[in-house]
Amino acid sequence: MKNLKERILKLKKEKNAVILAHYYQESDIQDVSDYVGDSLGLSQEAMQVHADIIVFAGVHFMAETAKILNPGKKVILPDLNAGCSLADSCPANLFQQFTQAHPDHIVITYVNCSAEVKALTDIVVTSSNAVKIVNSIPKDKPIIFAPDKNLGKYVMEQKGREMLLWDGACVVHEAFSFDKLIELYKQNPDAQIIAHPESETHILKTASYIGSTAGMIEYVKTNPGTKFIVATEVGILHKMKLEVPDKILIPAPSNEDNTCACSQCGYMKVNTLQKLHDCLLNETPEIKVPADIMKKAFVPIERMLELSK
Repeated sequence: MKNLKERILKLKKEKNAVILAHYYQESDIQDVSDYVGDSLGLSQEAMQVHADIIVFAGVHFMAETAKILNPGKKVILPDLNAGCSLADSCPANLFQQFTQAHPDHIVITYVNCSAEVKALTDIVVTSSNAVKIVNSIPKDKPIIFAPDKNLGKYVMEQKGREMLLWDGACVVHEAFSFDKLIELYKQNPDAQIIAHPESETHILKTASYIGSTAGMIEYVKTNPGTKFIVATEVGILHKMKLEVPDKILIPAPSNEDNTCACSQCGYMKVNTLQKLHDCLLNETPEIKVPADIMKKAFVPIERMLELSK
């Protein structure tokens, strides 16, 4: 493993490449990456890249977003099978019919969607900035929010703003078991529950803090508490442990009885260190986005980045 990491670092230097990774990637991938972050941070970082090649250690829609922001650069993904259940829940053809049926609505989409869906959008948001951006829309303007109904419900509850929600969800964040979570909390009454807003409402109601992956990491760093039950994909614990090695971090339990007793994204875990090495060596598979889609999708992403400053 050490030799593989060394080869990746060497290739990265030889090819003038940069590796961007999401918090949900396996720890070995995070360790060799130039930047590890959430969707907003990764989008912002992609805009600053000066390398010739972007290796995106994440899922397909994230690599697409990096390509849209860097049309002249080569963007590669370790495995094209690294998809997203949330993005899959919103097919572009059906979403287009939905938006055409409500032509007076502002269309806001969560970044977890395909480039084709982004091209049908007025503003893209992430979990870090969704509340802020929705709040910036005039109160008399109706809103379509897609594809995540759970994030949409959370935003509506924060601001009392009605929105028309697309019926999509992330299987990872809907996998948490409420009963197991309550039992775990009973065993650890001194712990705080922190949760990602893609989680279902009954999970969010148990949380002391709700926020993006970056927000959750910042919370455990700055909060005086010493024990946290973390309700998001388990990959985030690697970065959290590096930031707060003296605190106790417990993954929230899922309905599935698996070896980690946690919620894992199978799509995120499709990428491996070996695949990362191979894609950098061969500069493939490369992310391709049609020019017309790229041009249209750039506009709502740029609006998001401007509104996030």
